[in-house]
Amino acid sequence: MLVAALARRFGLSSPLILVVVGLIVCQIPGVPDLALNPDVVLFVVLPPLLYSAALDSSYLALRSNLRPIGFLAVGLPLATTAAVGLVAYLIVPEFSVAAALVLGAIVAPPDAVSASAIGRKLGLPRRIMTLLGGESLLNDATALTAYKVALAAAVGTGATLIGGFETFLVAAVGGTAIGLAVGFVVSKVRGKLRDPVMESAIGLVVPFFTYLAAEEVHASGVIAVVVAGLFLGQRSTRAGYATRLQDTAVWKAVDLILESFVFLLIGLQLPSVVSGLQGYSTTMVVWASIAVLATVVVVRIAWVFPFTYLPRWLSPKIRAREPEVSAGAVFVVSWAGMRGVVSLAAAFAIPLTVNSGEDFPGRSLVVFLTFVVVVGTLLLHGLSLPWVIRKLGVSGHEAQSDARAEAAAQDKAARAAAARLDELVGAPDGEVPAVRDRAADILRTWNTHRANSAWERLGRSDEDLGESPSAAFRTLRLEMIGAERTVFIEERDAGRIDDEVLRKVLRELDLEEATLDRD
Repeated sequence: MLVAALARRFGLSSPLILVVVGLIVCQIPGVPDLALNPDVVLFVVLPPLLYSAALDSSYLALRSNLRPIGFLAVGLPLATTAAVGLVAYLIVPEFSVAAALVLGAIVAPPDAVSASAIGRKLGLPRRIMTLLGGESLLNDATALTAYKVALAAAVGTGATLIGGFETFLVAAVGGTAIGLAVGFVVSKVRGKLRDPVMESAIGLVVPFFTYLAAEEVHASGVIAVVVAGLFLGQRSTRAGYATRLQDTAVWKAVDLILESFVFLLIGLQLPSVVSGLQGYSTTMVVWASIAVLATVVVVRIAWVFPFTYLPRWLSPKIRAREPEVSAGAVFVVSWAGMRGVVSLAAAFAIPLTVNSGEDFPGRSLVVFLTFVVVVGTLLLHGLSLPWVIRKLGVSGHEAQSDARAEAAAQDKAARAAAARLDELVGAPDGEVPAVRDRAADILRTWNTHRANSAWERLGRSDEDLGESPSAAFRTLRLEMIGAERTVFIEERDAGRIDDEVLRKVLRELDLEEATLDRD
């Protein structure tokens, strides 16, 4: 945690620093060999990371980019599996075809954390962030399914192309169904509780329960967790302000702890993966490492460019519906292929023997090559991606358009709040009319200022903005906040503002409500 804190303090990439620190620490005499337990990664670390990312994703943005995300999250892992499998089979005599494909499936899925963290820090366009985020949420499901099929063939259980397709179909459909069911039930339960602490506690359990339930019936735990996270993230607007504020803080802390743990753990695996290489020639290991790493990098570039431009070239509807994409932006996506701890977990999960009792062909070399790809892509892409983004001038221009959209929504929300205020002031509730009139006059003035402030924010500094309303008007103001919140959610659902804008304004309203609510 100290290393991650220092990296954040000086604006460095925490994943890269932690991997390097792990590589250094494992060389210190006396440091115990911390072999990675695949079950810990797949059942303890992966579900909450995926769930948190899904909660923070935009379902509407993912849906509108479903085609390119599908190419990245389904097509690319399968292409990488086939290409790496072919190269590994040709270079390593000990590999069977199935064992080589196991390696291909293991190194196929990019990491769910690194590229998005770097892209967000450097201000990548929102559409690129949506593509990278959608890919990272779903590609583990594709790769792990391909891994199961290839592993079954390698150990002698038997596997066919049709059987593999059926396995993938069951995993996808079953995972989606379980994720929706869990999301629906949890949403109903949390809606009845109205207890922020209990709601957050339930939220912490959801990813583990969902993953285990899906895996128990041979569905995809990854897809189930992602679907549940997207469903509950979309429904989070119905929760109370305290729950939203608490959930945000809790999941940011969980993400930081887990990400620090996994990237440090990657670096610490060096002794255990090197110790299994006895019997292999250094020349063959070096050439295999270079070939596999190069294949992983080249296949992504060779896949992303044609599947970005060919659909646009072939379909006038796609050209009309989707904005034109620069070559620089496409290259950034193709260069954001860092691998992570899921690949290492899958490698360590390979059984020691096949069904006949013989050793799994080249297991120790598969683990080592996976380690090379993980560390190699983290360092290669992680260190160069910021430079590539700046050099190609790929940056987002959503700030101004977001501000305009927010201002328009704020104007509409202010009118709804004013209408609600008029209803409340005219309500016969026994309060002295003069008191309500004075409160209403001040709140009307403040509401007008709030409506104007979003427009003024386009060209004025923070020092020019107005102050918060007095707590004396809390009852009326809380009702007005409710009216504003409803309008913002409707604007998001209508596609006039993005989920990122909605989260920003909801957080402002939630914080204001927290200062007013004394219950």
